[in-house]
Amino acid sequence: MLTVSGLNQYYGGSHTLRDVAFEVPTGGVTAILGRNGVGKTTLLKCVAGLLPVRSGSIRFGDTDVTRLRPYERARLGLGYVPQGREIFPRLTVEENLRLGLAPRPRGTAIPERIYEMFPVLADMRQRRGGDLSGGQQQQLAIGRALAAAPRLLVLDEPTEGIQPSIIKDIERAIRRLAAEGEMAILLVEQYYDFARSLADRYVVLSRGEVIKAGRGEDMDRDGVRDCLTV
Repeated sequence: MLTVSGLNQYYGGSHTLRDVAFEVPTGGVTAILGRNGVGKTTLLKCVAGLLPVRSGSIRFGDTDVTRLRPYERARLGLGYVPQGREIFPRLTVEENLRLGLAPRPRGTAIPERIYEMFPVLADMRQRRGGDLSGGQQQQLAIGRALAAAPRLLVLDEPTEGIQPSIIKDIERAIRRLAAEGEMAILLVEQYYDFARSLADRYVVLSRGEVIKAGRGEDMDRDGVRDCLTV
């Protein structure tokens, strides 16, 4: 579904991504792991089109999207849940979800399965997004991305600052989406146990480079946890 090849990106004079390459197949979760500041969020912003790349390519299915704008990638089926959620606090839950329908035909209804996966959103659909807890806002951000019926769902640290009970809800939702086999999921995560429980494949970044990659079931054997500690 997604193929990243030889990706390089700079911030001023700093070389933030160095020849990054990996693939994200449909029907599974690919986890990107690494310490703070190694380029994980920068990588996802490049995939989503929010940051330009100096060299390399990003292919989404059969399409080279390296130079496409974010809304063009969204129309192709790329759903992005940014770090920090970035929901609209003055809009209601339902209005936030309707914004996710922008790439779809006019008149498309909010998919009921979003409310099935996250029942709290159904209960609070008329509440303003800013009135929700951090965990509920994270569910709303994921729901908003799912409203667009993406073929690739990109999640940037969905467990950050979230209470354990909602982390479990988010884990179940991601596992369900992966099991349906219709979507590719790219997950950036620092919480090792969460990533290990979901990952079919993993990639470890350090100083903007891929230093390890393999199957999710091999993460313990491959010493991935050690790569995340100082």
